[in-house]
Amino acid sequence: MAHSNTWRARWTIFMHRVQARRSARGRAVTAFVSAPEPRSIGIVSRGRQLIAGNFLFSGLLVEGPNLSIWDIAAKNPDVAGEIHGCAWLDDLAAIGDERARRRAQRWVFEWIDLYGKGTGSGWFPDLTGRRLIRWINHGFFLLRGQEKPQSDLFFQSLARQMQFLSRRAQVTPPGLSRFEALAGTIYAGLSLEGMAHHVARAAAALAKDCDTEIDPSGAIATRNPEELLEILTLLNWTVEALHDANHDVPRAIERAIDRIVPVLRALRHADGALARFHGGGAGLEGRAEQAFAASGVKTLPEPGLHMGFARLTGGRSSILVDAAAPPRGDLSVRAHASTLGMELTSARRPVIVGCGSGARFGDEWRRASRATPSHSTLSLDGVSSSELGTQSDQLTKIPTLVRANADDPRRLELSHNGYQPSHGLTHARILSLSIDGRMLTGEDLLTALDSQDESRFDSINVDGVAFSVRFHLHPDVEATLDMGGTAVSLRLKSGETWVFRHDGVGTLTLAPSVYLQNGRLKPRATQQVVLSGRAMSYATRVRWSLAKAQDTPTAVRDLEQADPMDVTE
Repeated sequence: MAHSNTWRARWTIFMHRVQARRSARGRAVTAFVSAPEPRSIGIVSRGRQLIAGNFLFSGLLVEGPNLSIWDIAAKNPDVAGEIHGCAWLDDLAAIGDERARRRAQRWVFEWIDLYGKGTGSGWFPDLTGRRLIRWINHGFFLLRGQEKPQSDLFFQSLARQMQFLSRRAQVTPPGLSRFEALAGTIYAGLSLEGMAHHVARAAAALAKDCDTEIDPSGAIATRNPEELLEILTLLNWTVEALHDANHDVPRAIERAIDRIVPVLRALRHADGALARFHGGGAGLEGRAEQAFAASGVKTLPEPGLHMGFARLTGGRSSILVDAAAPPRGDLSVRAHASTLGMELTSARRPVIVGCGSGARFGDEWRRASRATPSHSTLSLDGVSSSELGTQSDQLTKIPTLVRANADDPRRLELSHNGYQPSHGLTHARILSLSIDGRMLTGEDLLTALDSQDESRFDSINVDGVAFSVRFHLHPDVEATLDMGGTAVSLRLKSGETWVFRHDGVGTLTLAPSVYLQNGRLKPRATQQVVLSGRAMSYATRVRWSLAKAQDTPTAVRDLEQADPMDVTE
């Protein structure tokens, strides 16, 4: 969770603190209107880690069987928001046994004791909304075996947090944070006795945001696929809560769900994972399926771009490409210079990937992961297609013209002018996937389009321009240089083998890379296939292909699964 440091943001945070303390003086003790039902998915392996005293949050691992989760939050501000949001309750509830329940009860009542009076870093509207939903979802899990004084204390804290949300939700900056705050207000207002009068105003505000923050095509401005999935999940929960309470659902919320679902379907690979672009991850396993089922929307995506991403499918293969410019201004603080970057998945196995978001692994990884060389595309001489500002986290010098012909489900023609101001060159990329998904052919072109571009190229680049076309590999892919260094064999754990070849224009090498995945202790070592060379003329073309080996069967029985929360890596 990031908060701006402008004077307006500092004033907003100050008022959050004022209203948190004011809300904490309330005496209301409420109760559940009806029996709450858990709606969110937890991860059993993560719950087991918590019980064992292995605290893994955003790449930080702290081991201590006798530690409280709030010790971790107090000493590590970078992960405090993640902890105060209480999504870890889902993981403990997924286990559901006596040890998990006692651990959850202990930490929730410790929060009330430590922070319930309106102090600490957990009193932001988005975190409060997230926390309220979890506390209510798992209310009976938390209250089982508790005496009346403890039960009253729990409901009093819910009421106080609800009062805070009712005053501060609508001043939250637009985007996912405000969706969390408003959905939490509605959810709590409908679930707690005496709080229903807060619902109408929050529902109207949420409906307005559905119209303004989710565009007519179903996209959000940050272009973060995982963020869009989180918004869909919140809207689904809101609709279900309104239906259960016999409240009218604003039509704008239903229309937003109708728009979002086809977009998210287009942004998923053959293995069900989301495209990992602009700060987003692959998404929790099962979250998308649950969201689609809850929405009731059956609409499939139309041909063309979806939230600026293009998709190719054939047989058991899927390819997703960032085919638009990144967000601008404040919306770009988590965005990447990934224009024309691609990902390839074969059945259940990612093959070509981007490095992912390094935000969970410290500032150096965060900045490095946003650069073009961290994506599977072409970069010039270490230059990114969009520049990361030195004075802020915003992207600058973003491509002003990105073209994409994406109507054919098996052929893409793409280009961007991000290198035109600096080098006089436009990058074009053509990708073609066979109908059976066994062969991907590609061309990357660097072209000076007019005399002005030619002059810029001549004046700046006397000895030509160094370029690299990168293909980052998933850590489970075993890569080997073959045929005297002219090809690379890629062996997947499913038993499939893919072979990468090129036309000889560039030099083919295997180089180290990393795979950045939230929930891991550290970046995972992997490799990248690199085609490097120098553009010496006004037009340089590099051709390459990636094809399944002839002895690779069309269908592979693939049962091996890795533990996504393995802290040993």
